[in-house]
Amino acid sequence: MPDNRSLLAPLSNEFYRNIWFASLASNMGGLIQAVGAAWMMASISTSENMVALVQASTTLPIMLFSVISGAVADSFDRRKVMLASQFFMICVSAGLSLCAYLGVLTPWLLLSFTFLIGCGTALNNPSWQASVGDMVPREVLPGAVALNSMGFNITRSVGPAIGGMIVAGAGAAAAFMVNTLSYFALIYALFRWKPDLPKPALPREHLVDAISAGLRYVAMSPNIGKVLFRGFAFGLTAVAILALLPIVARDLVAGGPLTYGALLGAFGAGAIGGALASRRAREIMSSEDIVRCSFAGFAVSAAVTGISTSALLTGLAMMIAGASWVLALSLFNTVVQLSTPRWVVGRALSLYQMATFGGMACGSWLWGHLAETQGVGHALIASSVLMMVGVAIGFWLPMPAFGTLDLDPLNRFNEPALRLDIRPRSGPIVILIDYEIRDQDLPEFLKVMVERRRIRIRDGARNWTLMRDLENPDIWTETYHTPTWLDYVRHNHRRTKADAENFDRLLALHQGPDRPRVHRMIERQAIPPADDVFHQTNIEPH
Repeated sequence: MPDNRSLLAPLSNEFYRNIWFASLASNMGGLIQAVGAAWMMASISTSENMVALVQASTTLPIMLFSVISGAVADSFDRRKVMLASQFFMICVSAGLSLCAYLGVLTPWLLLSFTFLIGCGTALNNPSWQASVGDMVPREVLPGAVALNSMGFNITRSVGPAIGGMIVAGAGAAAAFMVNTLSYFALIYALFRWKPDLPKPALPREHLVDAISAGLRYVAMSPNIGKVLFRGFAFGLTAVAILALLPIVARDLVAGGPLTYGALLGAFGAGAIGGALASRRAREIMSSEDIVRCSFAGFAVSAAVTGISTSALLTGLAMMIAGASWVLALSLFNTVVQLSTPRWVVGRALSLYQMATFGGMACGSWLWGHLAETQGVGHALIASSVLMMVGVAIGFWLPMPAFGTLDLDPLNRFNEPALRLDIRPRSGPIVILIDYEIRDQDLPEFLKVMVERRRIRIRDGARNWTLMRDLENPDIWTETYHTPTWLDYVRHNHRRTKADAENFDRLLALHQGPDRPRVHRMIERQAIPPADDVFHQTNIEPH
């Protein structure tokens, strides 16, 4: 169970503290920019769907590119990746500011700029979230994740209101310029951070191979799959409030940009409360209970927002929604990080983000379309009903508990001395492992081998099979392939201490005088080329 020490414990780490405070400034600028973009779209377009697409254009890149950025986060220096993304977003934000100042922004040009900013966010987020585990010890990781959410929502509680004042007093171009300047604090903090990380023992994977390894790991990890599904469902339904809030402020409560900023501020204030309550919630509630309460809290908030004409009542609903938002999303993030070893954590987090933000992008379009055809109130009521379905999903697909597995590298593998001179790229490699199993142990052996298969394939093995010797039925042979010798070494380095239990159970079942025999082989084709087989027309019959 994660350590339940003070939520502020991660701030004792200098590097985490510096980057966390710098992120406050960057998040503040991002929220001011979001208010400016949303309100400008509401000003230059009469389409509710176009207003909702501002939210979709920011989240869609995270859905489209997270898998690639997750592989980049695990394959390259995360600090340099974050710096590159920050410089990219500065350039895009400066271009947006200039176009707004010159008065040449159109609805589709505005969406293009917000899409590009979303691309920078998609590149940055997996590296930032994976870097948290590089900065703080595992026992305070849940607190660091909650602090990240709280930091964002501290700025959300005041940033939108400030953004509303800037837009009302100086126009959207000023809001965009403030965002451009906000990146410099984080860039400075990243330049100062010099992480002391262990040097990789193996060469970096090619990007396509790294993406495949991440997809395979998540596909063979049922707990992470549950988080991805619930995250998608949450994003799809909960985004209705944020996507339609500019229209709620304009039409349902008859306000302006200041009202919109104040409602977003109430959402942020509720999120801060949710972050502060997260540690206590983990002590007294299961992961599934927290997620169900979050879905239910959002359902109530959406229903109230859909029927309310009072800014005060809608603001109270926003506070409930904000608390529900941070409780759910910080829990999803923490479960993924605690269920994933460091070598693949960036890719696992990127897939979680792809699922959650993909749900948000789809939901933004869905609820915007419904608001345009049926009215914003009806769209919010419909989203409330679907959120209650999200509560019911928990009875069928419950959330896993917080990770208690030790996912540090096992480090039992020593590369064997080979008589055959092969290179890292030599292959394909075939591995055969012989076990001697008594008949009375077969049920337990087969049960252990089911888990063995999942671990092998998760870590990169191909064509896994289990065979029984017909002449000596006590002998069982596990076989699998890897494309190259380097892939075989990489496969063994990916084993964690939690995986050791599976192999130790196999050793206990093995009855041979020695350890299970391992055969390491390289495939070679002995069949002659097709032309030699089918086109030797001059051979005389015997």
